[in-house]
Amino acid sequence: MLNQPLQLIPEYRDYVWGGSRLRPGLPRTAEAWIVYEGDRIATGAFAGKTLGELAVERGPELLGTRATSKTGTRFPLLVKLLDCAAWLSLQVHPNDEQAVALEGPGNFGKTEAWHILEADTQATLIAGMRPGTSAATLQEAIRNGTLVEHTRSLSVQAGDTIFMPAGTIHALGPGLLVYEVQQTSDWTYRVYDWGRPETPTRRLHIEKSLAVSRPEAAASAQALPALGDGHLARLCSCPYFVLEALFAEKQAIQLNPAGESFHAITVLDGRAMLHTDGGQVTLERFETAVIPAACGSYQFEPVGACRALRTGVA
Repeated sequence: MLNQPLQLIPEYRDYVWGGSRLRPGLPRTAEAWIVYEGDRIATGAFAGKTLGELAVERGPELLGTRATSKTGTRFPLLVKLLDCAAWLSLQVHPNDEQAVALEGPGNFGKTEAWHILEADTQATLIAGMRPGTSAATLQEAIRNGTLVEHTRSLSVQAGDTIFMPAGTIHALGPGLLVYEVQQTSDWTYRVYDWGRPETPTRRLHIEKSLAVSRPEAAASAQALPALGDGHLARLCSCPYFVLEALFAEKQAIQLNPAGESFHAITVLDGRAMLHTDGGQVTLERFETAVIPAACGSYQFEPVGACRALRTGVA
């Protein structure tokens, strides 16, 4: 039985907007891919295998019935940490149907959510178009490079969660450290890049952006609710994923995936131990483990005060 926690080794990506908070002392790092089908398992009986390989081998045992009903044996989510030292491009993502039409069979769309981990004073992001923007205005702005003039800005702070449906024009701003959960897709259509020169690996995607952008699409935001010791709270939910916050200091939290979906747990502050019938792991800040769907009841035990996020398939 697949009943042990699977600690993951993240992969890192460097882009022009990256900072130094994810790997202090090392060159600029924009993203840590902390739950990804290409991530390798660090320890235990499955050490060295990728999450995607194990998903193909063990299917519902790892993924759960919710996931396999939607994406088969493909691992269904991608979770990242993003260190934004400069503006990301204005971009937009396709939905499932558009991804198949534009990129071919077997592709998925990209609905996502952000949880703000750190935010400089007056940090902002772009989350959709201003109310009343017409489809014609949006298309003209995409073509002539004036999109920023029509976008809606949000001021954010640590603890905020922003849900971003596919089709929404958006961009993260400087001074943000962000946890991002999304569908198992990284299709990003770059609309405007703040005057940065195009390169072979960083191009604009004007025609595809025109095909998927929706002027009425907008993000929704929620502040972090107060959490007592040993409690969790739902931050957002959609047909693709659910995201929850956990806080524990002295009181352990009992959890159970019940065969429905794996749980991916990332420690944000402090340290926690995950105990299952098949083993245990200790997670430090920004470390992640996946609890298989077939694992049964397990325990999130804090080592001192600990905050974490949990995601899985809704």
